[in-house]
Amino acid sequence: MKKKSLGYARKRAGILFVLPSMTVLAVFVFIPLIVAVIFSFFNFNMMLTNFQFQGVGNYQKLFHDGKFFNALWNTIYYTVCTVPLQIMLSLIAAVLVKRQSWFHSFCKTVFFIPAICSMTVISIIWSFLINKDIGVFCYWIECLGFKPIDLLKSTTWAMPTVILIGVWKKLGFYMVILLAGLNGIDETYYEAAEIDGAGGLQKFWKITVPMLMPTLSFTIVDCIIGSFQVFDQVYVMTQGGPLFKTQTLVQLIYSTAFESFDMGYASTIAVALFVLTFVVSVLTFRRMTRNEQSVMM
Repeated sequence: MKKKSLGYARKRAGILFVLPSMTVLAVFVFIPLIVAVIFSFFNFNMMLTNFQFQGVGNYQKLFHDGKFFNALWNTIYYTVCTVPLQIMLSLIAAVLVKRQSWFHSFCKTVFFIPAICSMTVISIIWSFLINKDIGVFCYWIECLGFKPIDLLKSTTWAMPTVILIGVWKKLGFYMVILLAGLNGIDETYYEAAEIDGAGGLQKFWKITVPMLMPTLSFTIVDCIIGSFQVFDQVYVMTQGGPLFKTQTLVQLIYSTAFESFDMGYASTIAVALFVLTFVVSVLTFRRMTRNEQSVMM
């Protein structure tokens, strides 16, 4: 009886500890998701009036909507370019600042400052810095004898510019996570490798990367989710232009809901984005888990 009562007490304590987090998730994630799925079968305006049941009509419209596929391609393009670049640069930065010294501590602070700033503020500042007419960078380029380009109005350079600013903003955040993983690796592995004559690159690929795989799995999945949800810098810097070259799915959801006032179709796009993000994240996580298991074996 004592064992049963003890087990019941532990389960009750566990439920009480988890309950606040689950309540927040239910209110801000699960319930809105269910509501969005229900709304995707209706057409209605922003005032939540004139409900018209559409069945799968919104989903049929989705598969024939050129704007949706353009935004989908832009989102995939952003994600495919951002994730490898983000993880690679963050890992390099984490390795370089791992040592304990005042200089390395200063570098950690400098790298992390953009991560705690608002993306809206950063986007506004960078929009001024790279502006063709008043931007300081374009002024320096002119001083060097080159002709500056209006990056945010170029169909070729607008998306790469948005990508680089997004990577720069998140560099410090992922650097700190990877740095925590690096500090968890036992130094004896590196000492043994040095005795065997291993060089810096060999130690990095044979020790650092395999031992860091669990942390890398988390950062990669988190970066993928964040990339699929990109909105702030696109809305502030380009508004989806020029010629919809930087319009992402979240920006399309915003414009459909709050500019075209088509809330039902916006919910449909949101559901499609959720399914896409969920599938890609699960597949990536499973792939990374297999890599972890192969490393452990």
